[in-house]
Amino acid sequence: MAGPSAPGESRLALGAGGLCYVIWGFVPLVFQAIGRMGVSPWELISHRILWSLPTAGLLVLLAGQGAQLRRAFRTPRTLAWLVLSSLLIAVNWTIYIWAVNTGRVLEASLGYYITPLINMAAGAVVFRERMDRLGLAAMALAAAGVAVQALALGRLPLVSVALALSFGGYGVVRKRVAAEAQTGFLIECLVVGIPAAAYLGWLSRLGGGHFGAGLGVSAWLVACGPITAVPLVLFAWAARRIPLSAMGFLQFVSPSISFVIGLAEGEAFTPLRAASFACIWAGAAVFLWGAWTRARSVRLAIAEVAPAE
Repeated sequence: MAGPSAPGESRLALGAGGLCYVIWGFVPLVFQAIGRMGVSPWELISHRILWSLPTAGLLVLLAGQGAQLRRAFRTPRTLAWLVLSSLLIAVNWTIYIWAVNTGRVLEASLGYYITPLINMAAGAVVFRERMDRLGLAAMALAAAGVAVQALALGRLPLVSVALALSFGGYGVVRKRVAAEAQTGFLIECLVVGIPAAAYLGWLSRLGGGHFGAGLGVSAWLVACGPITAVPLVLFAWAARRIPLSAMGFLQFVSPSISFVIGLAEGEAFTPLRAASFACIWAGAAVFLWGAWTRARSVRLAIAEVAPAE
């Protein structure tokens, strides 16, 4: 795990984290556009993985991390962590693409509202980050939101829970991996790229593939690579340099954008479902208030110590 970052690097990490979440907020529109061209979720996820490989390789070259890449392949522990993270992110991508292309953008949005609170809990349990009473209150409100959402849907919101757990788990694993973002992402792409290439080859032999069927659909499928690689590398780079709880703070940007998209597309928003989101938003507000008060206390403590130095 990376050590504490310098103030300048921490600010850059916050900016990188914020940018990745803005990109992720608008990604549903891209996947929906590709889905309307007849591309199935399985084909889309396979192209997303495959076209991420050249982007990831280029980023490793630009960062001069070839030696680190070779070292990671020679270190079983690092490789094992990256295999686990690749499986978690592949599960997350698959569920998300299926959800946004089947009219479940709001349910996906709920999942990513829960994720910061999963991150906060993981930060307390795995990384010994302190959780105060405000943090516990935020967790309780999130749990209430999930329960009300289950009542609204008539079932457990499995999409929301699966997205939160898979991406929360991914953040925990990547924070523990002794590899930079670019190197780690390239290895992740290589791990899941093998089955993705095999599936696309099988689909092509059946005549069911869409790549090459037209300039528009082919261009969109290729674009999945940088659209996927850039924000994920930003996320992994930032996650190793700032507390996991701070990443959770930024996480609220993405589901807020997706929530607006879901409403604009006319997804059902019943009073009970509104109550569910109200619980989640209340939890988010408590979380943000706690983060702000802790940051303010640190600034005041530094200001008091500075004159004495």
